[in-house]
Amino acid sequence: MPAMYKVRPLHSAGVLAEHLPTCMYPLPNLHRAPGTAAPPPQVGEREVDPSLEALESRQEEILKRLYELKSAVDGLSKMIQTPDADFDVTNIIQTDEFSPLTTNGADLDLMLGKDYGALKDVVINANPSLPPLSLLVIHSLLCERYKILSAVHTHSSVKSVPENLLKCFGEQTKKQPRHEYQLGFTLIWKDVPKPQMKFSIQTMCPIEGEGNIARFLFSLFGQKYNAVTSTLIDSWVDTAIFQLKEGSSKERGAVLRSMNAALGKSSWLVGNELTVADVVAWCVLQQTGTANTAPANVQKWMKSCENLAPFSSVMKLLK
Repeated sequence: MPAMYKVRPLHSAGVLAEHLPTCMYPLPNLHRAPGTAAPPPQVGEREVDPSLEALESRQEEILKRLYELKSAVDGLSKMIQTPDADFDVTNIIQTDEFSPLTTNGADLDLMLGKDYGALKDVVINANPSLPPLSLLVIHSLLCERYKILSAVHTHSSVKSVPENLLKCFGEQTKKQPRHEYQLGFTLIWKDVPKPQMKFSIQTMCPIEGEGNIARFLFSLFGQKYNAVTSTLIDSWVDTAIFQLKEGSSKERGAVLRSMNAALGKSSWLVGNELTVADVVAWCVLQQTGTANTAPANVQKWMKSCENLAPFSSVMKLLK
């Protein structure tokens, strides 16, 4: 069928190929080697604004200076020990050396952080219905090593506390200025599900659980163990808390048999020196009332513990 209207072409093929763009939005080439001059702008391409380049250069310079400042601050923070500085416990206990309780104590500044002009305070919240006996034993051991300012308080969440628990630290006859003590030890009887501990820092997360607090406090004696000994001590502490104290009668029987076997080879649960494992296990046996039914080696070991003054003082609280 012939066309109804015949129209002449407005552009030839050569004109279209020369002037029409090959893309919808032409942009400058950003993928070029640094330091090379930018290629001349193509047809339809905008030149980069010099003020924008100056702004980008200024931003890069500021970021570089901030990075250098951060590196300098990080270097200074490693030279200055602050009260809230994190410390690496592996530097304290994971070594091949061993030092008994008769040696000098650990550096409290290293353990708790340097606090110029202030006493380092260990504050423990505990429920009087479940008194943490192991913490009381360790407190007595610490008093033999350091000058400790001890105090007992009652929180408003607790209606009444037995008299023996209010005097669990005894009475300090010598009243000295606060700065003459090395460590503050404050026990607050409070309605909490498990013991909680903080030291000197208002914003730190509390250490929870009697076993965890006992581990930390016992490290203040500065004892050093190798990795194997440390693992055995931690294992006995966890076994005492989770199986001997909170486990079933079947689990308790299995733990007592294991303790009896271990104490048949050495005087204490781990090696020939008193450790936190002995303290926690002895206190759990007293709390659960299984001390009288323990095997022969366990009974002998318990008498060895009770011959030490810190254990015998806690025995008075149970009467």
